[in-house]
Amino acid sequence: MPTRHFNGAFFEFFEELARNNNREWFQRNKSRYESEVRDPMLAFIADLAPRLRAMSKYYVADPRPSGGSMFRIYRNLRFSRDKTPYKTNAAAAVHHSGAPGWPSPAFYISLSPKAVFGGVGMWHPDADAVRKVRDAIVARPAAWKRALNGRQFTARFEMMGESLSRPPKGYDPNHQLIDDLKRKSYVAGVNFTRKDACSPGFLDAYAGACEAAAPFARFLTEAVGLKW
Repeated sequence: MPTRHFNGAFFEFFEELARNNNREWFQRNKSRYESEVRDPMLAFIADLAPRLRAMSKYYVADPRPSGGSMFRIYRNLRFSRDKTPYKTNAAAAVHHSGAPGWPSPAFYISLSPKAVFGGVGMWHPDADAVRKVRDAIVARPAAWKRALNGRQFTARFEMMGESLSRPPKGYDPNHQLIDDLKRKSYVAGVNFTRKDACSPGFLDAYAGACEAAAPFARFLTEAVGLKW
């Protein structure tokens, strides 16, 4: 039977946190965070793991509460003008086990009262990774088109991110895929609703989106020299 991982209490916690984003309130409500947010998110990650493993053994969803796929709720304030200490969303990213962390290709999910979002790909990768993807597009244009234009992928996902105003140096400005070569990020996103997230079928919906994006993720993974 499908499992419902998230409910109204999950989102209500973040609504209250947004109005009381300070250490005192969070400490008083930390047990709520753990039971209503952290534990359901970790259970979702654990149940997602075999679905991703069926696509690629190198994308390992890790449900550990610390050091796993789930992001910490504590914000990094070092370079931010916004000094509120806590994030108002729960998020997780599953990277390639051979290159953990950004800018490895990743499957991403974020849930907040304002948006429920899934993503796949490479967000703001470094210059070397971007070059490798561009070179792979030039070398394998037909494979890139298949990955980008698959019916299941385009039915769910939209490409995101900024592009260069001019063709990148060293690439043919008249190339048939110049718009893709100009991308700064190679990432696609899919939106869900709060109602979707609170339904028993949400794991299937999100995992199904990941499966639809598998050809896209595979192209990027192999482009940067990793195994699929």
